[in-house]
Amino acid sequence: MGIFERYLSVWVGLSILAGLFLGNLFPSLFNLVASLKYAHVNLLIAIFIWLMIYPMMVQVDFTAIKDIGKRPQGIWLTLVINWLIKPFTMAALGWLFFKVLFAGWVDPQSADEYIAGMILLGVAPCTAMVFIWSQLVKGDANYTLVQVSLNDIIMIFAFAPIAAFLLGITDLTVPWETLLISVVLYVLLPLLAGFFTRQHIIKNKGLPELSRFLNHIKPWSILGLLATVVLLFGFQAETILQQPFIIVLIAIPLLIQTYGIFALAYFAAIKLRLQHDVAAPACLIGTSNFFEMAVAVAISLFGLHSGAALATVVGVLVEVPVMLTLVYFANCTRHWFPKKENLS
Repeated sequence: MGIFERYLSVWVGLSILAGLFLGNLFPSLFNLVASLKYAHVNLLIAIFIWLMIYPMMVQVDFTAIKDIGKRPQGIWLTLVINWLIKPFTMAALGWLFFKVLFAGWVDPQSADEYIAGMILLGVAPCTAMVFIWSQLVKGDANYTLVQVSLNDIIMIFAFAPIAAFLLGITDLTVPWETLLISVVLYVLLPLLAGFFTRQHIIKNKGLPELSRFLNHIKPWSILGLLATVVLLFGFQAETILQQPFIIVLIAIPLLIQTYGIFALAYFAAIKLRLQHDVAAPACLIGTSNFFEMAVAVAISLFGLHSGAALATVVGVLVEVPVMLTLVYFANCTRHWFPKKENLS
């Protein structure tokens, strides 16, 4: 691992602090950046996420995708966790904490918005960040691609019905244009760019040059992640600094959800005897959220400074450091899984 990957938790922490400092110092600048959007997709964040994903997409060897059907358990694990368990546990925890345990500390309207933000996080499975988590646990890039692609296809059809059901309303308006553009921006375009880049380099210069190219562009993934974190926390800097107690209240159920879902998925992966390069990414996909999508939808439905938008940003605050601890745990428990088999 390079210096960026080895000290990623430090860089993320510094990026959070930088976002809070800059957002509080230059709020008008971040408001301007927040306005640079199309169909509720922030264009600058889209660029940074693209930087995150593109280097991973260049690593994808499409000739190996045909072998994934030989071990479908990892795909089933991801789909069950993401669509049959995670949205409902998130909604249940939100209701338990903000309607029961924390009811005396927040007003009913704010409680409803916080729960709504948590639900939007739970219904949006991770798309962009998971490629970084997969890389950090030495996951199978091709398998991760298929897992994410299936989630994106399901999300197009299942996001609105599940969100509407869990929010308890029938007239929820989900910006489909936002959803479709996000999938195109965060998956399809970088995937095509990575494919053509890989084919061009191999055809003209060979595999050794491809390895050198990958080593050269890999740091851009981490830089894209850090820049995204700075922007998201800059957008909500004033609210976060003015309401630190609320941040803690929102973070508690999110922490329980994140660690609980990972524990459930990891236990299932062990029982299924999955290989580590499939099991670890599968569990991390099921644990993490597509926070870019959740933030965009929360803003479009409830407003930039709403409790729902705040809850989704707190999701970023919780998710990035926690996912790093889970990456560390997954790497330390690699020996719990069967050795990699030759699938060719």
